[in-house]
Amino acid sequence: MDVRQLAAIVAIADHGTFSAAARSLYTVQSNVSGHISRLEKELGVTLVDRSQSELTEEGARVVERARRVLNEMEDITSDVSSRHDNVAGQTRIGVIGTTARWLTPSLLRQLAADHPNVRAVIREGASSSLVPNVMSGELNAAIIHLPIDEPELVVEPLFAEDLFLLVDQNHRLAGADTVPILELDDEPLLLPPTGSALRKLLERAAATNGVTLRPQAEIDGVRLLASLAFDGFGPAIVPATAIPTWLTGSFCRVTVPELPRRVVASIRRRRPSANAPTHVTLTTLRTVIEEQGEQQPGVHPDTSPLATQRPI
Repeated sequence: MDVRQLAAIVAIADHGTFSAAARSLYTVQSNVSGHISRLEKELGVTLVDRSQSELTEEGARVVERARRVLNEMEDITSDVSSRHDNVAGQTRIGVIGTTARWLTPSLLRQLAADHPNVRAVIREGASSSLVPNVMSGELNAAIIHLPIDEPELVVEPLFAEDLFLLVDQNHRLAGADTVPILELDDEPLLLPPTGSALRKLLERAAATNGVTLRPQAEIDGVRLLASLAFDGFGPAIVPATAIPTWLTGSFCRVTVPELPRRVVASIRRRRPSANAPTHVTLTTLRTVIEEQGEQQPGVHPDTSPLATQRPI
């Protein structure tokens, strides 16, 4: 088994066919086919169903581990080629959608200025999908929202953000700057799916105050949840970063004092440690948050226990 064989099967997984995989690897199709055949012979299984151009079950398992090996090799190269401030190489960072839209432009600009030889590959996703990708090594780090309970990960809070009620200007609550959570008792709301971290956060706050949250619809994805509220499909409770400062329209942001703040954090594996490009990217991210966090309404860069509690 060698690196070329692992690269070949990962390329097939990513690009779908032997010919497309060959183009991505800057080689010819016969080379890719040869690598796969030798790997199959060594492992004693069929990895690619040639008739369907699909990975077999065994092939998918090999790809999962092959990605990990290739990523680790890339990280070794990045670490060895990085000296002091001259950091070079690639980092793969996952980011939840609302934070990505708010922070990614500033992060990439600052990273290009401070570390021009670092290339960041950004993947947007939900916390539930980003966490296992960091643990498997597919991602070097991720920006997610808490809570998380994974002892194998290093968790560093970045900022806290308020949760707001987002309503159309014709809604009965649109005229108020602040409403008590009791006003939402049995009110039809656009809510995250049952079991999601944000839904659990909302339900705990509701239960503490004797309120029942009634879903008008359950929407998987905070950005889509906010977009539907912007378009008047129903009120929704969303984090502050889901409401960009530049966005205008027929909607109102209403404070619900009993709602807690959501804490957003970075995560990375304890072992092996993150590569040098990942470390400087996370450091740059924290600097950007400290400098620009207060400019986004409802965002609080102070993540001390007291600051993460919304004042009532």
